[in-house]
Amino acid sequence: MTESKAEAVYIHGHVASVLRSHTSRTASNSAAFLLPHLGPHFHILDVGCGPGTITVDFARFVPEGRVTGLERSQEVLESAKRHGEEKGVSNVEWVAGDVHQLPFEDNRFDVVYAHQVIQYVTSPVDALREMRRVLKPNGILALREGDFDSIVYHPSPIPELERWKELYLQIAYQNGGQPNAGRQVHAWAREAGFDPPKMKRSAGTWCYSSPEEIAWWSDLWAERVIKSSFKDSALKGGLATEQALQNISDSWKSWGEKPDAWFALLHGELLAWK
Repeated sequence: MTESKAEAVYIHGHVASVLRSHTSRTASNSAAFLLPHLGPHFHILDVGCGPGTITVDFARFVPEGRVTGLERSQEVLESAKRHGEEKGVSNVEWVAGDVHQLPFEDNRFDVVYAHQVIQYVTSPVDALREMRRVLKPNGILALREGDFDSIVYHPSPIPELERWKELYLQIAYQNGGQPNAGRQVHAWAREAGFDPPKMKRSAGTWCYSSPEEIAWWSDLWAERVIKSSFKDSALKGGLATEQALQNISDSWKSWGEKPDAWFALLHGELLAWK
């Protein structure tokens, strides 16, 4: 998602290291809590669809239905369209739009899904009210949001990685986001009009433990810290110097080479029926 009057500033931007992370996501690894509840005829709205890998993967779970991917960034939306064409899916459509003003009529979708989106908006409850509006009666809201205070890693503590954790939270709050959204999504959904007895609350994780996973994750963050909007926000906000960011980047690289490296982050997951 990109910046607008109603949104926080997206902490990562859309540089290559960020998109490498996003394109690793599928319905199977990012919406497993929702998949058992899908019907073959369902119409799914994927809010903040990014490069479209989850959106396109949803298509195979609703062969008689349809999936709509919504994204603010036109550049990223074009990338999603290309991905859909490459995969040869015919039941996916792409729409440019804002989560606070969804360009759809009331009661249109069987499922409204968002993955790592609500943490980047300044008014989560307003966004969820809008998502509820476009759900059909008995439709499902499905959310998965990270909770960055839950990050644990080994070996630890490493001073530069501890500083990275502090910086992430500082930048997210400075930009108007909600980096611990995972623990709050059910409360925001209640405020938006969903009934708690019709909610299912759970948790998931990102866990990187194999040598390949560790190398992938550490390389991503070694690059993001010095070549993404994360760097720009840290410098602009006076939160870090270029040298400090370089030290953090170097520490990500050295951590990724440790034989016992391990990393995990908790996610709050929510299903709420309208």
